[in-house]
Amino acid sequence: MRILISGSSGLIGTAVADALARDGHTIQRLVRAGSKNEPRSGDVRWDPASGELNAAAAEGADAVVNLAGASIGEGRWTATRKELLRASRISSTRNLIRALGKLQKPPRVFLSASAVGYFGNRGDEELTEDSAAGNDFLATLCKDWETEAAAAEDFGARTICTRYGIVLARDGGALPRMVTPFKLGAGGRLGSGKQWMSWATLSEVANIVKFVLASDSLSGAVNAVAPQPVRNSEFTKILAAVLHRPAIFPAPAFALKLALGEMAEGLLLSSQRVQPAHLIAAGYQFQTTELRAALSEVLAK
Repeated sequence: MRILISGSSGLIGTAVADALARDGHTIQRLVRAGSKNEPRSGDVRWDPASGELNAAAAEGADAVVNLAGASIGEGRWTATRKELLRASRISSTRNLIRALGKLQKPPRVFLSASAVGYFGNRGDEELTEDSAAGNDFLATLCKDWETEAAAAEDFGARTICTRYGIVLARDGGALPRMVTPFKLGAGGRLGSGKQWMSWATLSEVANIVKFVLASDSLSGAVNAVAPQPVRNSEFTKILAAVLHRPAIFPAPAFALKLALGEMAEGLLLSSQRVQPAHLIAAGYQFQTTELRAALSEVLAK
């Protein structure tokens, strides 16, 4: 397959592009003009703000993997930051789909990122792809993002929204930030520790994307997480054990909210007990389902 990827320089994008290339697929990066990325043969220029796309280079691609979006955890969710988070996901997806729809031969598969934040804070409720959306900022962001992605169906593309949880990677994403206080001997649960955390290793996420692209029976939302979510208290206990460090310094919820504002509630204290029901039904075989084994593998690399 010839596959266009936006957000190819990000944590997930890099892993997905490498995994697909190893399987023999032709990868073309969607790259903004003026990008700091080293130019590569086959790059396709596009402007997320205007939707301007090098149609000649994009024509005839089999699939698009849309992973672009400003980092959700890089700063407090001020009004300005929220606008950026929405524009980098919703507006850019809308513009990309409009541009793709003008091609003589649009792609037959459109896979777009989303997140388990779609569900909002749901306590102990077990969540599948059919569960309703939440109503906080992150849930609304994900819901609107998925709505924009669904417009790819208008030009006949099989459309999938992969909802990611915490992606476990040694050198990027949330895990290095979690590891630091434990290495300093100051790690512990966040808030009450009762909130559920849904996770998958970076290599698992790349395999899920490969599986979904190849599985004609899958469309709509796909929860791209391992089938064994854990409470935050259990996550921190296991992480401490893998690092051979104590986990005796909890971070109170009020302190997290004071330091991070609304972002603390949305990313650190919300509970999403998510099951990958559609992947399981489609026959996907998980590499790693136990958190201890996953953390040991990731942190040993």
